[in-house]
Amino acid sequence: MMTLRTILFALAALLLAAATSPARAEEGQVNIQFFKAGWVIGGSYGKGVLSFRGEQYLLKVGGLSYGLTFGGSQTSLEGRVRNIRNISDVNGVYGAGSAGAAIIKGGQAIVLTNQNGAILELSGTQTGLIVNFDLSGLALTVE
Repeated sequence: MMTLRTILFALAALLLAAATSPARAEEGQVNIQFFKAGWVIGGSYGKGVLSFRGEQYLLKVGGLSYGLTFGGSQTSLEGRVRNIRNISDVNGVYGAGSAGAAIIKGGQAIVLTNQNGAILELSGTQTGLIVNFDLSGLALTVE
């Protein structure tokens, strides 16, 4: 009897682990554009589009940074957001320490995670005159 109970418990635990596994999480495609400017304290604002499960969702992009920030730039990034189960998982603050510079045009690549476990993998270009070595947070909101 004890062996049957142990087997049933192990089977239930295995089924629960499979149901909550990250393998069931999905991914979507992201395209964002934002402007960043600052002098020590920087700010960014922009918009984007998320494609998820065949639907298009508008994104609002905002953020603050603190550190060595000087100048202004426009950034266009595209990529994917992974480890999401529903659209609300994308909402949140994606934090990072960053360092970079753009004089006329430069490349960008970044991987960020938010409090919901969503992983944002983006690459693209930054145009403008900006130098930064700062801590920043990028907030995404699905509209």
